[in-house]
Amino acid sequence: MTQHFPTRQLRFFLTAPSPCPYLPERWERKVFAHLPLSDGAAVNDSLTQVGFRRSQNIAYRPACEACSACVSARVPAGDYVFSRSERKILSRNEDVSRCLVEAEATMEQFDLLRRYLVARHADGGMAEMTWPDYVAMVEDTAVRTHIIEYRVSREDGGPSDLVGCALVDLMSDGLSLVYSFYDPTMPRRSLGSFMILDHVVQACLTNLPYVYLGYWVRGSEKMDYKVRFSPIELLRPEGWTLAQARDLPAGARRD
Repeated sequence: MTQHFPTRQLRFFLTAPSPCPYLPERWERKVFAHLPLSDGAAVNDSLTQVGFRRSQNIAYRPACEACSACVSARVPAGDYVFSRSERKILSRNEDVSRCLVEAEATMEQFDLLRRYLVARHADGGMAEMTWPDYVAMVEDTAVRTHIIEYRVSREDGGPSDLVGCALVDLMSDGLSLVYSFYDPTMPRRSLGSFMILDHVVQACLTNLPYVYLGYWVRGSEKMDYKVRFSPIELLRPEGWTLAQARDLPAGARRD
């Protein structure tokens, strides 16, 4: 159920136009507000349910003047049916352990993030992220958030290797994946997809109806992975609606 909060406690701002990081020759603008410290979790819940995303203590959503390609996406966990390929991904990662830890940055996490960014997003806006930047991303918030660490045991019996991390907000109606990253040298594991599937499983186990994935950007191939999960709901002007296969790119259809 959507929560309501007094809008007078929020002040919304609009960013100046800047080049879109997802679609060439387009410009983006965002509307954003600072989350209050007193009831930031409840406000974050309500804003996420109407299409905002959280970054530290800021909630934002696209407000582009000539483009509406960014669409909020969430997985209805209780109705999810795993495809054959998804069952294989879960099976390939049966040896991966998960551990919920406090939202406190560690150098081990940051080292993994740096390797991930260099391999997958070297030209992205986060490529130059520093240690203080990472600490702020993880710790600078008053909402209910945590990190899930994914580890694989070593054959020599040494300390387990950190292979993935997910920064996750616990909401009243689900889990919101704020940011995730993983070991880029392990492509056969499909760790990015595995972490999303794992959160679908966890949402079901804890009776939470949704897993929020952030924005799907129509026309951006690197964002199409989000609509490969089905069923998936997209936030339209009329509200959250189940996506139909005809509305999605061909590469997003499941096997």
